[in-house]
Amino acid sequence: MKDFNGKVLFLDRSDINTDEIIPARYLTEITKDALKPYLLEDLSLDGFDPADDVKKSNVIISRANFGCGSSREHAPWALEVNDINIVIAESFARIFKQNMFNCGMMAIELPTVDIDRIFKKFKGKETTLTTDMAQKTLCFSSATDSETLSFDLADFDQALVQADGWVGYADSRY
Repeated sequence: MKDFNGKVLFLDRSDINTDEIIPARYLTEITKDALKPYLLEDLSLDGFDPADDVKKSNVIISRANFGCGSSREHAPWALEVNDINIVIAESFARIFKQNMFNCGMMAIELPTVDIDRIFKKFKGKETTLTTDMAQKTLCFSSATDSETLSFDLADFDQALVQADGWVGYADSRY
């Protein structure tokens, strides 16, 4: 099972699409590792430097409709190869979300009120996330604050995560 803990990268915008996650010009690459340097390269947000910010992060928290756009698996792969195995948002594009779980990663949806509170409380601070899969909790913490939230995870999605993705799940059952 992958690691779902680490430093949080705050991407304070809705509708971050797959072309911003991994630009289409890199889709000819034949390995996941080849995608690594290009993650979020075309994402334009005030104060965001993909070359620096991605290297320091293991978790993304964002707004609504994360992963909209094309249905390619390259977007989760680019996250995975950069050791970002969990994205937390208000909502996800359906295919992106399933591709995350198919890769043994997590796309966790939280209510808007919780996302707003996390942004207000932690954005601009060095923040870490600790995920407790057994209790289904997310604990955000900074030098001055902490907050623990519960999350839901469908049984099948949890099985995919525990098997490290669809291939592991299928290998263990068929």
